[in-house]
Amino acid sequence: MNPQFDAVQKLGKSSFDGARTAFGGASTGTQAIVVETADYAKKSLEQGAATFEKLAGVKSLDKAIEIQTEYVQSAYKGFVVHATKTRELYTKLAQDSLAPFSALRSAAEAAIVPGKSAARAK
Repeated sequence: MNPQFDAVQKLGKSSFDGARTAFGGASTGTQAIVVETADYAKKSLEQGAATFEKLAGVKSLDKAIEIQTEYVQSAYKGFVVHATKTRELYTKLAQDSLAPFSALRSAAEAAIVPGKSAARAK
């Protein structure tokens, strides 16, 4: 057969395999993000409930302000930790999802325009 046709056919199969791999990685990455977000929401709710219980038993304004200040500081720190972890998970999700297509792009360039990859490497 025609060598270019064979190359395009192989690229089509590689594209399908890359898409399947990317979707599998995206599913795993998305699941990790959902678990992290659910854990953060649970901790945040528990922390808010505990703070409310403390505030319900307070008899002075100074103590109430102290408890509220501690809660706000703790909630902010927790949010920053959660946001950092979520950012890392989204970054990993993007990298894992695009990795199969990066190799495929290089292979496609080499197959379709044989001298292009070599010229780009210079």
